Amino acid sequence: MKWVTWEHIGVDRMGCSWLILRFIDQDAEFLFIPAGSIDVPEGAEGFDIPGVRYTHYRGHCSFHTIVQAFQLTDPVLQRMARIVDEADTIQEISLEPIAAGLDAICHGLRLTSEDDYEAIQKGCQVYDSLYKFLSQSKR
Repeated sequence: MKWVTWEHIGVDRMGCSWLILRFIDQDAEFLFIPAGSIDVPEGAEGFDIPGVRYTHYRGHCSFHTIVQAFQLTDPVLQRMARIVDEADTIQEISLEPIAAGLDAICHGLRLTSEDDYEAIQKGCQVYDSLYKFLSQSKR
């Protein structure tokens, strides 16, 4: 399936791409449209774009929305949704100390990647590592 989001991905869109590839559609093909555009090509599924099915909802980021929509009950994914929420949205209280670091790393990946496709590849390594760390962590 084709999945569409805005170009210049950051922590939420990078996380969503990882989530889609690892848990929803391992053959996903990603397309990027200019930031601010809402023109999702016919037959493609948009994410992290206002007005599409998988976007920010009730103060939660798109990663969180996808976890809920696909009923992904893995507790590690639930925690990752909280971390990405905090990294991507303005939070008055910090509950997940990992969030700020994840946001900084994803921003750096975008800056050091030639394009969004390369950023997804690099980001998948980060999200795979975070998933493994949280799976083995007792906190």
